[in-house]
Amino acid sequence: METSTVSRLVNIGLRAYGIWPYLPFTVLVRFFWVVILSVVQVFQYRYVVTHFQRGNFSDLMDGVSSTMAYSLLIVKLSILWVNQRTFFNILQMMALDWKKCVLTDCSLRITISRAKLSHRFSNYIIVLQLIAIILYCCGVLAVNTGDIQRLNVSAREHILKMKLPFRIDTSPMYVLTMVFEFIHLTMVAGGIALINSLIVILIVHIGGQIDILRDWLLKTFSKNVAHIVDKVTIKTLIEKHQQIIIFSKNIENLFTYIVLMLFVSDTLIICCLGFIIVTSIGTPNGPAILVRSVLFYVVINVEAFTYCFAGEYLNAKGKMIGDAAYDSLWYDGTTKKSRIVLFIILRSQKQLTITIGKIMDLSLERFASVVKASASYVSVLLAMN
Repeated sequence: METSTVSRLVNIGLRAYGIWPYLPFTVLVRFFWVVILSVVQVFQYRYVVTHFQRGNFSDLMDGVSSTMAYSLLIVKLSILWVNQRTFFNILQMMALDWKKCVLTDCSLRITISRAKLSHRFSNYIIVLQLIAIILYCCGVLAVNTGDIQRLNVSAREHILKMKLPFRIDTSPMYVLTMVFEFIHLTMVAGGIALINSLIVILIVHIGGQIDILRDWLLKTFSKNVAHIVDKVTIKTLIEKHQQIIIFSKNIENLFTYIVLMLFVSDTLIICCLGFIIVTSIGTPNGPAILVRSVLFYVVINVEAFTYCFAGEYLNAKGKMIGDAAYDSLWYDGTTKKSRIVLFIILRSQKQLTITIGKIMDLSLERFASVVKASASYVSVLLAMN
């Protein structure tokens, strides 16, 4: 039986990236990631500046897309590290929900089913990210193999778009560098997948808790299920509703600025990758470039869609609380209980949302705006090229 909404794989990953709060080795882990990511970022931005000066537009777009993905991970980790207290409160609330889920059979069933669902989605996200990395590396190797000019070691393309401070003139050195870059890119992809999995886990969990509250509201005033009335009182309903609201606010505080940076960077990354895909069609290295770029493009779009769907899902679930309270047999209860239900309906009219930097609500409409903006930018870049 599942006993946690956070899967073992995600749990280990969050500890490895220093996200899991208040561990003895957290400071050392965070220092390791700061050093290794900062060093690579310096070389990546050197690559972008160099190709900007040379005027090589395709290489510039390729470098910008990978560099921005790295920068976004650094921002995500920094925000999660700073807000470890909020994440700790979320974990405590999730543990408390698991303790209270045995109150009714339906609560236990919903909690376990949501845990299995979150584990499944987490695995999908991680596997998709790793497949994208493998295909990206295969595309780089295919470009090197298909280009005669790249028989020279120093002219071969690297997995990571970096301007290294030394020249690579021998095959063993090139192989060692490629192995390091592959391992580093895999670690970074794992971190991105874990953070994306985290918001899915939290949203699925709060969705399950809302379903439990709805079930209690519909059954509390029913005369046919007296045993439910004994276990779930009006006080229990109010406490559950308050816990859902607090949990939602914690998710908002944890991810609002992550979402803001994600919308800025993902729009740029989708634009760059779209430009690369369009311009590579019909070129000699086109198939190899498409192999490494198409799934990367899909993964970035899936990331943006995941966050937007999470906001839309939370908003829709929050509205269901008021509907369930209204549909309950509140008129069969006492006047005091009926007034309490009225307050629940009024409070549920204030939406549960995730905002983009406290500016606007996260929704599927925002995802559509990202896709439209990226397509517009691609057309401008094609005109400039």
